[in-house]
Parts: sequence; C-alpha cells; structure tokens
Amino acid sequence: MPGTLVRLLITAISIVVAAYLVPGYLRIGGLESVLLFALVLAVLNALVRPILLFLALPLNLLTLGLFTFVVNGALFWLAARVPLGVQVEGFLGAFLAALVVSAVSFVLSKAVP
Repeated sequence: MPGTLVRLLITAISIVVAAYLVPGYLRIGGLESVLLFALVLAVLNALVRPILLFLALPLNLLTLGLFTFVVNGALFWLAARVPLGVQVEGFLGAFLAALVVSAVSFVLSKAVP
C-alpha cells in the first residue's frame, strides 16, 4: 500500500509540473483536485489502458510503438472529462500533458527508491 501512495504522489507532482510546463493547455484547481485527478488517471491506466493497447496493437506494430503516446494522450483527455478541477484544452493539450507527465513520472520514480 505505501508503494501505491508514493506512485500516486509522484503522478500528482508530475501533473503539477505539466501544468507549469504547458500552461495554455493544462489548468489545475487545487491540491485536492490534482490528487483526485491522479487517482482517476491511475484507475483508467489500470483498467482501460490494457484494453486500448490491445485494440491498438496493429497500429502500435506499424508505428513501432509510437501510437502508445496517442493512447496515453487519450487516457489523459478521458480523465480530464471527469469534473475534478483539472482542465485540458483539446486533444493536443492532453497529448502534450501526457508526455510531460510520463517523462516526469519516469524520472521521479527512478529517483525515489
């Protein structure tokens, strides 16, 4: 359980960093909204992402895995549709924010033991 909470906090920090790096596309409300958004994103990544990746397997093979970035953007956009105080401007904003969140989460998860 502590590992899950650490992962949730890393995702929340990544969302705040993404809001700072892509301010025109991603707006966050407060700390509660960021934590709830990170929780919704985690649930979608656990339940919906495997199904989408399976359905997108031919495109993933064709693009050598680059279509996974589009799936990540779609999940970020879908999580932003839940009214929690995090707003994303269009799919491009979701795509860019998902890229930043993925990169920052990767770096932070390697830094935290």
